[in-house]
Amino acid sequence: MAPVTTIVAAGIAGMVGLASANGQSLEQNLLQQLEELKVEVVAQRAVIQQLQPRMLQSDTSIDEKITKLQEADLGLGGALDSAWLVLCGALVMFMHAGFAMLETGCCRAKNASNVLMKNLVNVCAGTLGWWSLGWAFAYGAQNGNGFIGTDGFFGSGFYTRDASGVITPVECTADGCQSTMLSWFFQWAFCTAGATIVSGAVAERVKSPTYAAFAFCMTSFIYPVVVAWTWGGGWLSEIFGVGYMDFAGSGVVHLCGGVAGLCGTTILGPRKGRFTNPEEFECHNLPLVVLGTFALWFGWYGFNPGSTLTMKSGNDGALAAQVAMNTTLAAATGGITVFLLRYIITRKYDVGALCNGILAGLVSITAGCGNMESGSAFATGLIGGFVYQAASMLLQKLHIDDPVDASPVHGFCGAWGVIAAGLFDWGRGIDHFHGWSGFGCMENDDGCRTGIGGPAIGAQFIMVLMIILWSGSLASISFFILKVTGLLRYGEDVEETGIDSHHHSPPKAYALGPASHSPSKSMEATV
Repeated sequence: MAPVTTIVAAGIAGMVGLASANGQSLEQNLLQQLEELKVEVVAQRAVIQQLQPRMLQSDTSIDEKITKLQEADLGLGGALDSAWLVLCGALVMFMHAGFAMLETGCCRAKNASNVLMKNLVNVCAGTLGWWSLGWAFAYGAQNGNGFIGTDGFFGSGFYTRDASGVITPVECTADGCQSTMLSWFFQWAFCTAGATIVSGAVAERVKSPTYAAFAFCMTSFIYPVVVAWTWGGGWLSEIFGVGYMDFAGSGVVHLCGGVAGLCGTTILGPRKGRFTNPEEFECHNLPLVVLGTFALWFGWYGFNPGSTLTMKSGNDGALAAQVAMNTTLAAATGGITVFLLRYIITRKYDVGALCNGILAGLVSITAGCGNMESGSAFATGLIGGFVYQAASMLLQKLHIDDPVDASPVHGFCGAWGVIAAGLFDWGRGIDHFHGWSGFGCMENDDGCRTGIGGPAIGAQFIMVLMIILWSGSLASISFFILKVTGLLRYGEDVEETGIDSHHHSPPKAYALGPASHSPSKSMEATV
């Protein structure tokens, strides 16, 4: 459609030409053309009025399309997060197979069925504890108390339901579309893994119903409160204005479980004859120990990289890869370190020591795997190997009987891992601190915060101290009450002949051939 100015110009030119051709008066021609021009302008206005709603409607459609694209992007991010965390949670859950195999292999054959049952019961009882009370105490709204959650019991409030009964499982926000059920599942795997640590420390003499009750208490209250202080956004997350750093749980999971296991085995006392006839307590199945170690190492790639908690961007993927690399380096370094130390001491190759060292390195790197570079991961695993060996020898010296060295690996190396996360943070010197910021520094309005390295390291020590006090105190009280009531330990006759023959059907896990001696009498395998 021609513009109005063009039409006017053309009309005037036409009028001038028409007047000269026909000899009519210029005034009459002009009047006639003006009338025609008015009619044309009115027609154009009508067309514009018809097009205007369509133009507005087109603008609205564009806005709607942008909104839909944003929603689709959030939905895709939520789907990626869900796939990532379900996969990683399943890997962590598979670690229970590693715990079961390793603990069974390094205990005596006459108690193999009991050890296997205890690991299965731990997962089942722990699941009920986490669902009923644990999740709510750990991640429920704290309402400003900074100590413990107060809602979400028995899975309540995990989704919304309208008046007609239609359920909305997830509400997308700027942070993504993760459902509460997704977080519940992923954190459940960590919770039950922490409780299983205690199982190894008290193996071969604790009563099975008693341990099941303790596993419920561990997963429903002791562990969840530690989570509430830390991952749940409690008081430790803001201490000294910097907060703690424990990326995947050296302190929250391993130290908590390791301290509880140490208290339990100390109150239980050693197995009958453990320090008078140590050769009778060698592991009965070294292949199971090695298989369990590999299963745990494999599951740790869900434990540590999965703790990114998201997989929406390339940066998320890069952080997960950094975590996986650090995890691998620390495990290998810890294994070789303990293996060489044990060879220097005994002049024999100790496969059990190699397994212990791998797990010690894994526990040590779990806190700092997301905020240190690979050289620091190597150092963390190296020192973790020394920490494990020293702790194992200390327990032997004190005649504390930990059948699978659970407390040296998880307790002592867990404490070291938390401290290493502060010491080896990849911030510039001790002036800057990265912590939870990953590849970037902790910032304020002026850019990178300065002078926070010292407070950050102090926060790590406070975290270690508080977890030891909390978990150690409650575990000690629980085991002591069970001991004085006679509910804690089997009698000497049961220990002598084996728990399997007294309380299990069939009375033994498998048939063994002629008795053979383990190649290493000094082996102490661990979970």
